[in-house]
Amino acid sequence: MTTSGNTTTHHGKTTIQKAAQAVGAVFLLVGILGFIPGITSNYDQMSFAGHESMAMLLGIFQVSILHNIVHLLFGVAGLAMAKSISGSRAFLLGGGVIYLVLWLYGLFIDMESAANFVPLNNADNWLHLFLGVGMIGLALALSKKSNRTANRV
Repeated sequence: MTTSGNTTTHHGKTTIQKAAQAVGAVFLLVGILGFIPGITSNYDQMSFAGHESMAMLLGIFQVSILHNIVHLLFGVAGLAMAKSISGSRAFLLGGGVIYLVLWLYGLFIDMESAANFVPLNNADNWLHLFLGVGMIGLALALSKKSNRTANRV
């Protein structure tokens, strides 16, 4: 255990950094899985973008090449930003806000319109709500924990 800057760390990473790293790794994994036939059903019907893509990750979540690339980029960003406390907080908080905006977007667009370019389905929408609330919750809860720890050091 070491004291670094403003918080106590274990093995060089704070809890918020470990959380951001874990979330980033999951996004990276999901992006990779979206390109694996069998894990993604209707793989042969995957398009680059748009609601016409009939590929379904785990048979539930509608995906496209663009959707998978977004997951990969989000994962890489999470892993890169997890190198610092402020980056971790920004990734979790900013990513959470982005996912809440995506949830609202998915609720208000016509699923069969050109506006559904990612593409999204109802399962995606509710997952985005969960991700948004979860990521923001992690950012806020773990930021408070870091602040409390820093005040005791």
